[in-house]
Amino acid sequence: MPSRYIGRFAPSPSGPLHAGSLVAAVASYLDARAAKGVWLIRMEDLDTPRMVAGAAQTIIDQLAALGMHPDQPVLYQSDRLKAYQAAFDRLQLNGFVYPCGCTRQEIADSVGAQLKSGPKPYPGTCRDGLRPNRAPRAWRFIVPHQTVVFDDRWCGQQSQSVSEVVGDFVLKRADGIWSYQLAVVVDDAFQGVTDIVRGQDLLDSSARQHVLAHALGHIPPKTLHVPVLFDESGLKLSKQNRAQALNLVQPLECLKSAWLSLGFMPLAVNDLASFWYDATYIWQNRFYKV
Repeated sequence: MPSRYIGRFAPSPSGPLHAGSLVAAVASYLDARAAKGVWLIRMEDLDTPRMVAGAAQTIIDQLAALGMHPDQPVLYQSDRLKAYQAAFDRLQLNGFVYPCGCTRQEIADSVGAQLKSGPKPYPGTCRDGLRPNRAPRAWRFIVPHQTVVFDDRWCGQQSQSVSEVVGDFVLKRADGIWSYQLAVVVDDAFQGVTDIVRGQDLLDSSARQHVLAHALGHIPPKTLHVPVLFDESGLKLSKQNRAQALNLVQPLECLKSAWLSLGFMPLAVNDLASFWYDATYIWQNRFYKV
């Protein structure tokens, strides 16, 4: 069992928690408790056009109603803009950053002309400099030509050539907002996060975060990517797809449902404390059995 474990749940306050986000929250909380570690909450509130007023506090209250309390004060990414700028400046100084003047349509057209099927990475149009009469629309990270290999604690060994699958990715968007990839790497290092537990929809981001972490001199955290919930039409449960907020009239039933979605057998418990006790014991035996 790790001697020093720091995990986190990092929701986007674009609306209240729904059943899909609860699965990730439950898994991250259980992993931290099973490891006898620290569990943090981080609000990923950088994408201001998508943020909903009051949603951050709603999420904190929802988690508390389910018996999940962070071990340190909640971190808000909107308070960390200087840290992202400092990391960006460091990358730029070391030659990892360049301005990109491409529009989304131009990127789509260029990629479509090169590849009819398979991965469609950014083609590196602006890597050697902006075209005449073009202003920067975004800033991109120069991806090294290497394959990232890592073991995910749920999904097994993963490998990805970021340069071939994604290409040089955005660090700062056209609207001036820092990218998820940069912010999450900077914040995980700042908070000393050792283990990331989140949904499998974010598994593809891990390789990008590995190369970015190494460029900044950080050790990437270990990962565990849990199953994602889908609605009846096959769409991932998400706020963008209008997933319904959790009904916390029966909080225990919400937790039991999330537990089943993680692939475990039903728990015969009648209160929140018993749920967390039994679920933590089972999780510990599955992932931390000595």
